[in-house]
Amino acid sequence: MNYQGPKGTHDILPGEVEKWQFLEETARLIFNDYQYQEIRTPMFEHIEVITRSVGDTTDIVTKEMYDFYDKGERHITLRPEGTAPVVRSFVEHKLFGPEYAKPYKVFYTGPMFRYERPQKGRLRQFHQIGVEAFGSENPATDVETMLMALDFFKQLGLSELRLVINTLGDQETRQNYRQALIDYLMPHKETLSEDSQRRLLENPLRVLDSKDKRDQQIVANAPSILEHLSAASKKHFDEVVAMLDALEVTYEIDKNMVRGLDYYTHTIFEIMSDAKGMGAQNTICAGGRYNQLVADLGGPETPGFGFALGMERVLLVLEAEGVTLPTQHALDAYVVNLGEATNIEALKVVQSIRQAGFSADRDVLNRKAKAQFKTADKLGAKLVLTIGESELESGVINVKAMANRKEIQVPLTDIYQDFLAIYDELMKEEEI
Repeated sequence: MNYQGPKGTHDILPGEVEKWQFLEETARLIFNDYQYQEIRTPMFEHIEVITRSVGDTTDIVTKEMYDFYDKGERHITLRPEGTAPVVRSFVEHKLFGPEYAKPYKVFYTGPMFRYERPQKGRLRQFHQIGVEAFGSENPATDVETMLMALDFFKQLGLSELRLVINTLGDQETRQNYRQALIDYLMPHKETLSEDSQRRLLENPLRVLDSKDKRDQQIVANAPSILEHLSAASKKHFDEVVAMLDALEVTYEIDKNMVRGLDYYTHTIFEIMSDAKGMGAQNTICAGGRYNQLVADLGGPETPGFGFALGMERVLLVLEAEGVTLPTQHALDAYVVNLGEATNIEALKVVQSIRQAGFSADRDVLNRKAKAQFKTADKLGAKLVLTIGESELESGVINVKAMANRKEIQVPLTDIYQDFLAIYDELMKEEEI
């Protein structure tokens, strides 16, 4: 029997999970500043939602989806990314209606699933934080959403980052560029990888996204999509660039960047880490505009813009840059109880402290005093309350402030009636 976790998954244990919580809470704070609200979608979808959105020829659909037929013979897939489920929800619940604010802005967190070779920063169950904004064609939405991602990383303390942008234009642009790309690639067809040969006529832009070294050498000299932009696409991208310049944001333009999903139009971007040791897994956030996706899933023509960031990769970058996240739970009080007779009173004490709004813990193993004090110190307790059988008989308890070692003895009734006053008295002493 195999009692280990499935390949490509990872248990997030206490001591580590606090880092994840910090990322999530930081995202909530930053995204709320930009007026994004949280949305939660199911972890599995009808497969058509994903194939229609992401694209039949993408690696996600052709190689990586965890799909199956359920007991009702419905074709289901675990979600491989977050945008398609959010768009499905946007359409299903008619969130484009006049009663909703425009643009309609949401964010999400949670696990995604792709069957691929597990490696550093790339798991079969991985976790994303993402945002979607519906209803704005204004290039300012592109820019402020990218800036929101940069704000998030800045708040975490990351600095070795690069913003890389490109445009995929509109439908007219794609048609013009598609033919130019085919004309360039056809003489190299026999040299291309098997996947790229198949994609050459199905979806030639996918060849630009190939990870095959030979393919990458060939596409390095491919024509640029920037040379085939329609007038409308060029205007949109020029305005994005002008806004980034006006805000003095450093960026690069990569003419061969296409992203791995078919729904993108106009602006796309990646935020990359230059931290030492990140290697090929240096993209930590990516996204762009998708003006046709809502209509493709049955809604009205509605422009959209969003991004997703990989939490596992962000944690790797934080480690690579030497950024330490807070992981300790603050413990206000620890109750040391000596002798079996104090068991019930210790329970009453710790519960009354919690009900007063403080964090508290106690010994439940009937250990010796030295072991209990060692635990209190290890947990970083601000106050240690000690009760033995003699204190119990007298109806008192000893309270010590660990920072300055000041200790007082107070009636148990004071703990039950006004622990806050005792806490404030000793903490003021600490400040002095």
